[in-house]
Amino acid sequence: MKSKLLVLLAGLVLSFNAFAISLQDAKAQGLVGEQLNGYLGVVKSSAEAKSVVSSVNAKRKAHYEKIAKKNNISVSDVAKLAAEKAIEATKKGHYIQNRSGKWVKK
Repeated sequence: MKSKLLVLLAGLVLSFNAFAISLQDAKAQGLVGEQLNGYLGVVKSSAEAKSVVSSVNAKRKAHYEKIAKKNNISVSDVAKLAAEKAIEATKKGHYIQNRSGKWVKK
């Protein structure tokens, strides 16, 4: 089951590329970053950042729910695993949330 989940999470990370241009631009500009809860967060508040976060997080939540249901685990467990993968995949110089909740550059 764990290997199935990892394959699904890999697919999830790859599926984020469907909207990677605006997401990657927002990350490169330091507007948004990866949070420990598996969702994107606003680093520098702007309408553009909030729009990207809202759109990306809605898609992530739908993916997390689908994976959780398929594997009979909680959505929060899926989100935590996805957070680890997303933070690991974050490029140097982009923002991630540290354990105290502060934004730091990777």
